[in-house]
Amino acid sequence: MESNFQEKPKKSENSKNILIIVLAILVIISGIKLYTDHLDKTKKSEEILILSEENNDLNRRIDSMTFQLDLRIQEIEKLGGDVKSLEEIKEQLIAERNTDRKRSSEEIAALNRRINTYANTLREKDDEILRLREVNQQLFAENQDLKSSQAEIEEEVVKLNLQRQELEEKVNIAAVLKAENIVVAAINSRGREREDGFRSRQVEKLKISFNLADNKVAEQGHKDVYVQVLAPNNQPIFDVAKGSGTFTIDGREEFFTAHQDIFFDNSQQSLTYFYEKGSRYAPGIYEVRVFAEGYQIGNKSFEVK
Repeated sequence: MESNFQEKPKKSENSKNILIIVLAILVIISGIKLYTDHLDKTKKSEEILILSEENNDLNRRIDSMTFQLDLRIQEIEKLGGDVKSLEEIKEQLIAERNTDRKRSSEEIAALNRRINTYANTLREKDDEILRLREVNQQLFAENQDLKSSQAEIEEEVVKLNLQRQELEEKVNIAAVLKAENIVVAAINSRGREREDGFRSRQVEKLKISFNLADNKVAEQGHKDVYVQVLAPNNQPIFDVAKGSGTFTIDGREEFFTAHQDIFFDNSQQSLTYFYEKGSRYAPGIYEVRVFAEGYQIGNKSFEVK
């Protein structure tokens, strides 16, 4: 009797230990699953971000290659050469650039390899340009009963290299945004708007609107666009409490009147800024300046009577 009574508690204790072990195993399995799920989500997010950046980089390479192809086509046509193969490559790149779909990593890698091949083609065409230049120079020299010297040929090569540098600088300048159709309006206390030549008492708020011009060379993405209003004494109008602040232009710090952080997508998007000064505007000529990425991209004058 006593022996049976002692065995029952032991069995109960063993069952309890087994239950605890099973629960612990389940907790560990759940923790491992949660951790692996988190790693999978993080990895997928990183892959999507990397793929998006690679697509943007590839689009910039396509734009640059298309621009370089245009330069060679124009030069070779001028020299009387054949540009059919270059035009076919350009058409393929334009069709690829105009596609709306996101490319896979395999497609990006394949297209990058094609562009690398096109780069070799450009180098070959540069040699052809030099040969065509030399032939044209020789023909001209023969027609004029003159012979071109080696020094003149070398000078032409130097000029071609200088032209390449100038073209690269032009590409950088072409990437600068441009604010167009700038309109300055005064909004009175009743909410009515008036453009150009308004009186000081009519200005409760300033409304400044414009759109960003089409620019296929500019890189798409987030950009800070600043508006600076200069008073007749050439001093910027600003109020930190109302969103004004400072930015850097040409290595110096300037005050801006209003600011927006936008995502530039080359859709000729329209931007509108409002500024409430809190006091009357002195009569005179004011100037609105628009800045982005370290450049002044537009300006507009208006008069307060």
